[in-house]
Amino acid sequence: MSRERILFVTGRLAEPSLKEVLQPLAERVGFDYEIQVLGISVAALMHVDWVNRKLLVPEGITRVILPGWCGGDLSLLADRFAVPFTLGPKDLFDLPEFFGRGGRPPPSLVDYSIEILAEINHAPRLTGDELLRQSNAYRLSGADIIDLGCIPGESWTQIAHAVKQLRAEGFRVSVDSFEQSEVESAVEAGAELVLSCNGTNVHWACELPVEFVVIPDDVHDLGSWEATCRRLQESNRSFRLDPVIEPIGFGFAASLQRYFETRRRYPDTEMMMGVGNLTELTEVDSAGINFLLAAICEELQIGSVLATEVINWGRTSVREFDLARRLVRHSIENRVLPKRLGGQLVILRDPKLRAIGEDGLRQLASRLTDPNFRVFAEGGQVHLMNRDGYWHSSDPYDVFDQMIAAVGSLTAEHSFYLGMELHKAKTALTLGKQYIQDESLRWGFLSVDEISALKRRKHRTGESDDAENP
Repeated sequence: MSRERILFVTGRLAEPSLKEVLQPLAERVGFDYEIQVLGISVAALMHVDWVNRKLLVPEGITRVILPGWCGGDLSLLADRFAVPFTLGPKDLFDLPEFFGRGGRPPPSLVDYSIEILAEINHAPRLTGDELLRQSNAYRLSGADIIDLGCIPGESWTQIAHAVKQLRAEGFRVSVDSFEQSEVESAVEAGAELVLSCNGTNVHWACELPVEFVVIPDDVHDLGSWEATCRRLQESNRSFRLDPVIEPIGFGFAASLQRYFETRRRYPDTEMMMGVGNLTELTEVDSAGINFLLAAICEELQIGSVLATEVINWGRTSVREFDLARRLVRHSIENRVLPKRLGGQLVILRDPKLRAIGEDGLRQLASRLTDPNFRVFAEGGQVHLMNRDGYWHSSDPYDVFDQMIAAVGSLTAEHSFYLGMELHKAKTALTLGKQYIQDESLRWGFLSVDEISALKRRKHRTGESDDAENP
């Protein structure tokens, strides 16, 4: 069987790096290759229409791979040259993964087993529109049930209306209250779960046709909920057990042990965990906490959690737990480590960093023949270069000053652009993130793609695709 012969298309600046990646990769995968450098510095700026005018495909080529950022309809090229055209990865250093030599693609992560109750704190203080807005936001984040958090010592006379309003919009609803009239009204209006039940309210709770979350009368004594469980069982009422997780510094480790003990004593009973007791009361970013608690819940078959988003550092806890429950489900079901699964919860730092290296940066700077600025962030420094020089420092202000001393004044547009890019580069260095010029930094599931300066300029001026980055 003949070996595949692939033509890789790139720009002038990426040629050395592409050669470095392809030589060992071709030997490992088993293909032959040629590289064609088109007359453009930045390969990401290519467009199919432009490539169609510039490209020559040698005889014997079985496939052509274009840079991943190339825009346009590839079928135009395939029809003209009678060979398949595909887009490679957006970063050429990802070619090993593209050819299946850098690990498997991330799984779909659609399965999960843990139900999320998202609490609307101080729900009685909100208008109907505010309740709907927050409920819709929770649903988009992955919540399965909207929990209406009532206010101790007060009676919410409009709770039935709120429950009916949410039910009419397709929401499942739970109510968090020990106040009998609130609970009765909510259940009559369609609430399906009540938080919580213990010895203080079981005498009337067992009369209601609804599922309860049972908590101990004394959190240090699991035996203290046995009478409550017995009363609910005798009344044929469903319930789930919550041993109550305690904040760090107030018995956290002991409370974790109670969840293990509860599962041992009640192997077939549904359980719940209020993860907000950790995410809200621990002054750290909440994603890692949510993941660890999701792992504990998955291993102990704790089927539901109560999540909240009151404190600012936990403002995306519901979405974090939604991603976490899918990750841990995949990990445990397939007996694989929870890594290289898409990186959606890697927020502050990136999963991996790539660097051109000191020699590579110098070589690149020596090849530049145009005034367009290139920005890099590696080796603890911000690097700026064009045909007029190469400037680098750990302080982007120093880099800018060095450049101005060599180049002279810039237009306001250029200064603003460089300020934005140098700031992103410094942020990437500070946090350990990959910086790529004209691309947004990646923040896991919080990433927001940005429109590059080039695309903004083209949209504003109507320039052709042949134009390069200023």
